[in-house]
Amino acid sequence: MYKATPNPPYASNAASSDPKLQAAAHRAIHHHLPPSDDAAPAEHPSDNLFLVNPTIDPETLLANAAENLASANEMAATLAFDLDDSQRAIALGIQQLIELSSLLVDRAQEQVAPVTAPVKA
Repeated sequence: MYKATPNPPYASNAASSDPKLQAAAHRAIHHHLPPSDDAAPAEHPSDNLFLVNPTIDPETLLANAAENLASANEMAATLAFDLDDSQRAIALGIQQLIELSSLLVDRAQEQVAPVTAPVKA
């Protein structure tokens, strides 16, 4: 079978012998994918699709959870106004659970990183 177009330049071995190109590629790889400190790969549960970085501090986790709950609260409230009476009650019930969860996260956040009020003189 005849191929009308030649192979692209990246398919040839001539480009891989360029030392400047190899050095630039090596720097780019190490910049975007730095080598890990430990040689052994970390063990992750195989049944989890998403994992939370175990090195993130609790205050950051709680702040992100609070933001997620605020977004979910707003979505549920917006959705509730577009539904009929029976479905609106369900959406508002979900919104209430989100709001209660948000209060729990806020309270936990206060315990982890209490906000100190400025002292008035």
